[in-house]
Amino acid sequence: MSLRARISADLKDAMKAKDQLRLSTLRLINAAIKDRDIALRGEGEDREMTDEEITAVLSRMVKQRQESIRAYEEGGRLELVEREQAEIAVIESYLPRQLEAAEVEAAIAGVIAELGASSIRDMGRVMNALKARYTGQMDFGAVGPMVKARLA
Repeated sequence: MSLRARISADLKDAMKAKDQLRLSTLRLINAAIKDRDIALRGEGEDREMTDEEITAVLSRMVKQRQESIRAYEEGGRLELVEREQAEIAVIESYLPRQLEAAEVEAAIAGVIAELGASSIRDMGRVMNALKARYTGQMDFGAVGPMVKARLA
């Protein structure tokens, strides 16, 4: 079952169960996916997004909510922090499992060895290969400095 079909089925289940938080979050996910579909059509591509592209959209949604949480915590709005955390939990249920620190290190070492990367000039190639293989499974904001340290 594709990711899009799974989200639609879960949306219907949330409606039947009257689970308001899950329902509103799934509607936000659907809206983001449809927005991206429309943007693709505007770029002249007459196709639906792939599961990998949907995963990237979901990852961005999680990142946006994490930024909102920081802002709400600074502003003392704890009820909004809790809502954002609950939305993150729903969104993350559609993302692949996050890799552990040791698995991330092993993935970085494997890609560097595979590409024969030896200097900081190879960082772009290494990051592109990691993103192609591990989208949604690791935080590339944290991985970048790790790759840089390995190649320096």
